[in-house]
Amino acid sequence: METSDLANHLIDALDDVLSSPRDVIALAITTICAGGHLLLEDVPGVGKTTMAKGLAKAISGKVSRIQFTPDMLPSDLTGVSVYDQRSQEFAFRQGPLFANIVIADEVNRANPKTQSAMLEAMGEGHVSVDGNTYSLPDPFFVVATQNPIELEGTYPLPEAQLDRFTACTSLGYPPADVETRAIAQAAGTDPLGGFEALCTLQDVLHLKASAGRVFISEAVAAYIVAILHATRTDESVTFGASPRAGFALAAMAKAWAMLQGRDFVIADDVIALAKPVLAHRLVLRESRFNTSMGSRYDVLDRVLEGIAVPRASQESASRSSSPGWLNRAR
Repeated sequence: METSDLANHLIDALDDVLSSPRDVIALAITTICAGGHLLLEDVPGVGKTTMAKGLAKAISGKVSRIQFTPDMLPSDLTGVSVYDQRSQEFAFRQGPLFANIVIADEVNRANPKTQSAMLEAMGEGHVSVDGNTYSLPDPFFVVATQNPIELEGTYPLPEAQLDRFTACTSLGYPPADVETRAIAQAAGTDPLGGFEALCTLQDVLHLKASAGRVFISEAVAAYIVAILHATRTDESVTFGASPRAGFALAAMAKAWAMLQGRDFVIADDVIALAKPVLAHRLVLRESRFNTSMGSRYDVLDRVLEGIAVPRASQESASRSSSPGWLNRAR
């Protein structure tokens, strides 16, 4: 199966069993193909954890779920060294981060010290315990859920950790017909009960490698840099998008192009991914802890409107085939 076909098959299969919006599912698969991590931000009860579990079941491999709580310690994530009396040596016992897919549920209910323990794992692919470094499995994908900080018992994620999440989105409340079908189902029915794995770990690694080979021209790269610089100089922004954000946007644009069956990136790919990749990284002037995604989207709308789209990319877009599910995702 071609890489684009496999990726779209994952989207179609998950769309059939989940009540989540198709564009959010597509963004999640794109993030996996880009080798990144996804943050789902929404109020409780709209299906964040169910979607995360669906992604985990679709990709065969070791899965762990971490329910974050205020009393959690960093060692609860990374693991600990335990003294073995028989061997008279310390042995390392792996924590739940040692999995291919980590479901970090309600990540912003943990204290800041524990939240920061995830930085090395997400950014470097390894953890350090008692002076020793331990590599995490490959692929390693974190899909985290968080509640709005207005809810009781939540801590705002630090900017450094938000920057480690490749993309951030929300599910929103489901349409009335979808919610009606869910309520009408038999009590206790698991929507993922009969859902089987759709690909292997090697397939995931192949998807990541294929996305990495997608060509991005210097003109499109310059377009990404122009967007980054515009967020840094916008009058309503205190801290704009970092260089890491630029690499993330480029990687996501490559994966997005691959899902459409193209081996090159066009400006439309960058535009389509700008908000989910950049919005959560912006710190607005009116409040250091401003979490209004709508305000951040307004900033990005203004930024994108003020930057000329690369001409060559426009010509390539006019010659390329229909983007298929991309139209539906929009």
